[in-house]
Amino acid sequence: MATLLITGANRGIGFCLARVALERGWRVLGSARTHAQAEETAAVLGAGFTPLVFDVTDRDGLRRAAAARGEAIDVLINNAGIIGPKPEDQSTLHMDFDGFLETLAVNTLAPLAVAQAFLPHLRRAPGARILTVSSQMAYMGYAKSDRIAYRASKAAVNKVMQGLATDLAAEAIAVGLVDPGWVQTDMGGPEAELAPATVATGILDLAEGLDMSRTGRFFKWTGEERPF
Repeated sequence: MATLLITGANRGIGFCLARVALERGWRVLGSARTHAQAEETAAVLGAGFTPLVFDVTDRDGLRRAAAARGEAIDVLINNAGIIGPKPEDQSTLHMDFDGFLETLAVNTLAPLAVAQAFLPHLRRAPGARILTVSSQMAYMGYAKSDRIAYRASKAAVNKVMQGLATDLAAEAIAVGLVDPGWVQTDMGGPEAELAPATVATGILDLAEGLDMSRTGRFFKWTGEERPF
């Protein structure tokens, strides 16, 4: 039975990832920022789900959360993320720089910090994998400038995870990135194209199939490789 750690498991894609994984018989550790969120999520998801409470930007809290766990972790999915400042405040011509810094902290720095904190647990599992949720808006082939703080944070995490894949190759820990598409979540909005449960299923399929032959790459939620 595989053990999966998901950040931001209390809503959206993260919640659906946890539910689909439980249906597949996986053990799931899921993080939320508050005890109330964690308890509510655990009550809904039921047996097999273990709630963890930490803020992904709190590195001391991350270390404490990791130190409190003893089990091997087969798969880490870095799912937690934010869209950043209001659209009118994340333009190259008018930027909420504090909001930009927060966006980078959550979307770029935190996935690496989580991976580092839980790396000892991943090292205990043969064939461990790290999958980070990125975005189609990170694609460097787009010249669009809306939501530039979000776009930049996701382009940056792509590079960070590509580097992590290089550094973990000798330990046979595969690292990948996934574009979930435009999903009907709080971030994507009700007009988005894709249902979160559908995307979660695809992401878990990708996580299951991720191995060293595919490490360091960027994929669509369908499993198809996409350009950076």
